[in-house]
Amino acid sequence: MFDYIDGGAEDEVTLQRNQADFCRHQLVPRVLTDVSHISLKRRIQGIDSSLPLILSPTGGNRLFHPAGERAVVPVAEREGLIYSLSSMATHDIETVAALGRGPKWFQIYVWKDRGVVREFIARCKASGYHALILTVDVQTFGYRERDLRNGFTLPPRFSAASLLDLALHPAWWWNVLTKPTITLANVAGKAGAGVQSATALSHYTASQLDTRVTFDDLAWMIEAWGGPFLVKGIAHAADARRVTELGASGVMLSNHGGRQLDHAISPLRALPDVVAALEGRADIIVDGGIRRGSDIVKALCLGATACSIGRPYLYGLAAGGEAGVERAVHLLKGELLRAMTLLGCDDVAKLDRHFLAE
Repeated sequence: MFDYIDGGAEDEVTLQRNQADFCRHQLVPRVLTDVSHISLKRRIQGIDSSLPLILSPTGGNRLFHPAGERAVVPVAEREGLIYSLSSMATHDIETVAALGRGPKWFQIYVWKDRGVVREFIARCKASGYHALILTVDVQTFGYRERDLRNGFTLPPRFSAASLLDLALHPAWWWNVLTKPTITLANVAGKAGAGVQSATALSHYTASQLDTRVTFDDLAWMIEAWGGPFLVKGIAHAADARRVTELGASGVMLSNHGGRQLDHAISPLRALPDVVAALEGRADIIVDGGIRRGSDIVKALCLGATACSIGRPYLYGLAAGGEAGVERAVHLLKGELLRAMTLLGCDDVAKLDRHFLAE
């Protein structure tokens, strides 16, 4: 389970680069400034967020803790953050919508069966989701070698080492055996009547990935949704410009956390060109590599509207359920506040290139 959260594709070059590229930038603090009151608030897609931070869509949460998404949503609401639900979640659209009144987004793919996509859009409208996120960098699954070594495949193929590791973690097995069956709740039944297992539904989902997707698919989805719409997986400025011309209100610069194309450009490296191309016409969210509050500061200095995290809150979820997620968010919030104080800036809206060394 740890390697599934922690790992990336092939040699994991992109996974490492996502974090390393933040280290390329040096902060330049200003002194003798009043930082007794610091605003960390940010308006993202028309929503007032307490931090320039979004909880990214992540699949399979109940694999890591029996509460799954139910442990994450309450934290987002208490902390005043936007929560994004994955198509591959282990609790469904309606269940998550009912967990609280905090703002929620839903992540979607263009599947071969367009009827499923239309159904998801209708369910999200009925459940009060604020925005849709279209993920565009999963034309096929990346080659994740850690998962292959551990037997985390479809179907699972356990080695002697992985079986021993599982045997040494009886608490995890106890939860698997005593809690309701883990399933991909949003697609339950789509593979056939009565099909509920995560393995069978993962097979179905893999078969639905469509390599023929074009900008035309984006256009009809934006029209069908009729509200805030983000595209996740953008790496090139020209693509960012094109999706906004078609009506996208935001772009998420992402390489899927280094889990798809290895040696791909990092979101932070792509950021300046995208900022120049969009000229403020859409929100820009940096998704990938965020591990410290200072990382958020650097992304905002380079023109990002906000950042999003997946792994950081999943580490917390796996370690301690809802309390672990809350701890992960508090760590980042505390680091961000401290970085702003020491930087001599009293509002995240004021962050720009003047706080970075050229």
